[in-house]
Amino acid sequence: MASVTFDSVIKTTPLGIWYIEIRDPEEDRVEICHSIEEYAEKIEDMGAEYGGDVEVAWSAEEDVTKEQINEVRMQMNAYQQKLEDESIVPGTGNERMQEEDGSPKF
Repeated sequence: MASVTFDSVIKTTPLGIWYIEIRDPEEDRVEICHSIEEYAEKIEDMGAEYGGDVEVAWSAEEDVTKEQINEVRMQMNAYQQKLEDESIVPGTGNERMQEEDGSPKF
């Protein structure tokens, strides 16, 4: 399978609600996502067609505010942290080596 670059464009509705448009230029396929969870699911589904070998090129339309971009960024970071937290299995060596405040865990 060959790699592909999906275009992910942050857009906004007239009511000021952001959404993400994913475009697969190889297949001329477009998906609309209204949440980060939906975005992650669709990227995974679309990427499966390429063996998971995908890259994402991010952009935002001109009418998207900095606040909306930051909201998307923060939600992406929170989603990533949630995935990392869920992947930690006690006793496997993957557990956190620090407490939440950053101090060493003994």
